Amino acid sequence: MDTSYYLFLFFFLPLFVLSTALLLIIHNNKKKKKNLPPSPSNSLPIIGHLLLLKNPLYRTLATISDQYGPIMFLRFGSKPLLVVSSPSLADECLTKNDVVFANRPRLLIGKHLGYNFTTLAWAPYGHHWRNLRRITTLEIFSSNRLQMFSNIRAHEVRSMIQRLISQSNKTDDGGYEYRTVEMKSTFLEMTLNIMMMMIAGKRYYGEGKKEEEAKRFTEILKDFFAFGGSTSILDFLGVLRWVGYKGIEKKIIRLKERRDEFLQELIEERRRLRKSSTKNADNDEEERKRKIMIDVILSAGADTSAGTMEWAMSLLLNNPEVLKKAQAEIYTQVGRDRLVDDSDLTKLPYLHAIIIETLRMYPPSPLLAPHESSEDCIVGGYRIPRGTMLLVNLWAIQNDPKLWDEPSKFRPERFEGVLEKGGSREGFKLMPFGSGRRGCPGEGMAMRVVGLALGVLIQCLEWERMNVEELVDMTEGIGITLPKAQPLQAKFRPLPAILNLLSQL
Repeated sequence: MDTSYYLFLFFFLPLFVLSTALLLIIHNNKKKKKNLPPSPSNSLPIIGHLLLLKNPLYRTLATISDQYGPIMFLRFGSKPLLVVSSPSLADECLTKNDVVFANRPRLLIGKHLGYNFTTLAWAPYGHHWRNLRRITTLEIFSSNRLQMFSNIRAHEVRSMIQRLISQSNKTDDGGYEYRTVEMKSTFLEMTLNIMMMMIAGKRYYGEGKKEEEAKRFTEILKDFFAFGGSTSILDFLGVLRWVGYKGIEKKIIRLKERRDEFLQELIEERRRLRKSSTKNADNDEEERKRKIMIDVILSAGADTSAGTMEWAMSLLLNNPEVLKKAQAEIYTQVGRDRLVDDSDLTKLPYLHAIIIETLRMYPPSPLLAPHESSEDCIVGGYRIPRGTMLLVNLWAIQNDPKLWDEPSKFRPERFEGVLEKGGSREGFKLMPFGSGRRGCPGEGMAMRVVGLALGVLIQCLEWERMNVEELVDMTEGIGITLPKAQPLQAKFRPLPAILNLLSQL
């Protein structure tokens, strides 16, 4: 045989077969991708659409959605990403495909801060997660449990008011001078005291002997919220691990170690305080519930509630007519002879509307915690591949001018009557606590704490902006829980009409 035959047999034939196979693979992949949701065309090799992203992410994604529609398919490095920003699409994901999207993506924070994906927030959907959810719902945030803790909430709110009043100087006519307070730290200290009393029966703030312990606790929480809801570039570009880009992961691991040390000390303290007569089986079960409670509360409860109260007070200071209307409601329904308590909250629909309007404009989680599809599914008529990370742009939905009249304006009146309808939801156009299997289990607790604290602050104190000629800066900061860029500072003094009550505190 001549040379050309062998050249064809050993070179051109394999090349032809390989080329044909590659063309078939490319053709099949393109065919499969034809029914994916719209996607920006400027995706780059390896990094995908990562260069499009700027902080705050929820606003950036909302802007891109304005061009490509309420359902988009992006690629963050190697990770496919589905972004939805309409009530109907959120409904499809969290109702029709709720089980499919019940998983969490396997991110670094879930590995390290979520104890290798075993906590309630990060565990994959299955028996273990269902058990955690059951304990959380029945043993921590049930109506009976919340009622059991009502005295703790009332005591800590009262203590907050006492600390504020103690900072005020009396005038010659028996009144008080205005004093300045930084609201976020005030709210956070109160909320953490409530949480720690529920967890461990101890307070960290307002007691001098525990100042160092409180400082350590606050620093851990600050770092926790800085990392706790964020994602790392390593989650999407794993190749960077091999070129030494692991600084973020090391910081997360160190934070986990610090948090573990603190929580272990807390648990050991509780063990020492338990009565020796308690059965070991009961001890183990109680310890398990307490660990779950600590994880839930530290993961979300304290910072989100404090942040919501800070946004609410900022809005009230910029809208004094709303503040006066809320105050009038409290004086009519509760009076001036006692403080607002839990049982009064159902009689204060305008206060409830203020809270809901705040949650609409500034949701604690503007992008709901990420979900991940466990199998292929259909959303909006498009094929969504298995392993796709889902982001529901709640901020875009709750601030959409097609859904809300003048969404940028603070108008609690739009929610007057919502309390009678059952709370804080309005289908999938308003869901500040999420929805479906992964919805926030602490909604009832959060609404009680925020309602009680705001109610008492409005009832007892007169509030003013630092500069009455300038509105409070409402710029949003960077963070998973939608912080204010500038912490709120405000002026206050006890109201003359309620001095008799305050003297009894």
